Amino acid sequence: MSDIVVIGAGQAGASLVARLRKNGFGGSVTLIGNEPAPPYQRPPLSKAYLKGEMTVERLYLRPAEFYEDAQISLRLDAHVDRIDPAARRVYIADEALPYDTLVLCTGSSPRRLPASIGGALEGVHVMRDLADADAMGPRFGTGARVLIVGGGYIGLEAAAVAAQKGLHVTLVEMADRILQRVASPETSEYFRALHRAHGVDIREGVGLERLLGEAHVTGAKLSDGTELDVDFVIVGVGIAPNTSLAEAAGLEIDNGIRIDAEGRTSNPAIWAAGDCASFPHKAGRLRLESVPNAIDMAECVADNIMGAGTPYVPQPWFWSDQFDVKLQIAGLGAGYDRIVKRAGTGTQSLSLWYFVGDRLLAVDAMNDPRAYMVGKRLIEAGKSPPADAVADPGTDLKSLLA
Repeated sequence: MSDIVVIGAGQAGASLVARLRKNGFGGSVTLIGNEPAPPYQRPPLSKAYLKGEMTVERLYLRPAEFYEDAQISLRLDAHVDRIDPAARRVYIADEALPYDTLVLCTGSSPRRLPASIGGALEGVHVMRDLADADAMGPRFGTGARVLIVGGGYIGLEAAAVAAQKGLHVTLVEMADRILQRVASPETSEYFRALHRAHGVDIREGVGLERLLGEAHVTGAKLSDGTELDVDFVIVGVGIAPNTSLAEAAGLEIDNGIRIDAEGRTSNPAIWAAGDCASFPHKAGRLRLESVPNAIDMAECVADNIMGAGTPYVPQPWFWSDQFDVKLQIAGLGAGYDRIVKRAGTGTQSLSLWYFVGDRLLAVDAMNDPRAYMVGKRLIEAGKSPPADAVADPGTDLKSLLA
């Protein structure tokens, strides 16, 4: 275990190498990133950074000197071509980098529109990394017309920023409602109303037939026959785990790189963490796409590389900022059969509690940090409050923790 190489310098990779050093690992540590920037935060890209409220330096997870002081070899703008598991080598062009332990933190990539429907036209953007944000940022001028394809959190966050900067925003979602894959109809209703109140033209149950234009996108034809004039397009139709290196190395893939409860892949010398990894969860497997999961899993894997033998148990939580609303989510709502609404005390404050039978699964809290914190603590403790107590505005939320 004297040489540890980590491929992927995102949140998971950066957290993992920092944890190794914190745990006292004394061997060599190399962190390989395919971007020129050091590890940085991604969530602000579609919010504060795109709005011009955050400099690039403030995005960095740690100052540059941290890696030097911790004796972490940070290889930036480096593209790993292949892994040789038999020889335990990672190849960057013609350079062979040896490892005793390899960790894949390769993350995920945004799904793009096919070139056959105009996806390769200039002015068609995705939002995943710093280069994406920098490429689209200059287009956010007052009065510009932007089409956003996809009504998930990335699409809605981009729509909010665009509307706040004075753009004309149209968002299309081919599903029956925005956030259909990840949230309840009640949460969708809340954010639909919020966006429409800020002038965003949301069209649900409408897909994109094709983009129009010669070299640069100039318009869009929708599935209902409508044609729109647009100046640029943002595509937010989900992400896919980056598994190509793992597949080529012969590792098992199952909705991501398949790992055991401690983070090992099908090759005992190779581990994985973050968006790219699927792990055992209850009776099946789960892959989570979130910053907290990337951090927690990476730290658990680092501990296990050093012999902790601790199974990874996720404590899911997420967040999204749109206009003046902060959405905080605790737990996973899949399989719920009832939503309990509770009005908060602040502006546009509401929490939605997901139950299956009498068991609390998740909480969506909009501008209601108290409900979020109580719900999160309940879920992590495996406790479920009575639904009628949650709904009763006279109930002190803290009393539910007793």
